[in-house]
Amino acid sequence: QVQLVESGGRLVQAGGSLRLSCAASGFTFSRTAMAWFRQAPGKEREFVSSINWSSSIMNYADSVKGRFTISRDNAKNTVHLQMNSLKPEDTAVYYCAVQNRYSGNYDDWGQGTQVTVSS
Repeated sequence: QVQLVESGGRLVQAGGSLRLSCAASGFTFSRTAMAWFRQAPGKEREFVSSINWSSSIMNYADSVKGRFTISRDNAKNTVHLQMNSLKPEDTAVYYCAVQNRYSGNYDDWGQGTQVTVSS
């Protein structure tokens, strides 16, 4: 059974930094691509960043390029999102997701962690 537990979200001032973590279990983490998504109030969930199993390929939404960095630790079954130069528009619930290696879809999600950036 896939389990994803996000942590690290909190209230931070604009320009500040946060590091989100996602602890994964119930699947072969070291062979699975992972991603972060976010959902702001009244908006649809959107892609933020992804990382392949070996950390050789990372992708970012244009809105976070140069500010956010995704990483993973396959020994600890964790994926992180380092967020710098935060803006009020980064305020959202951030979700960790597992990519299905066959379909490419993101089928499993965590419960989310709230990030609030004050201006």
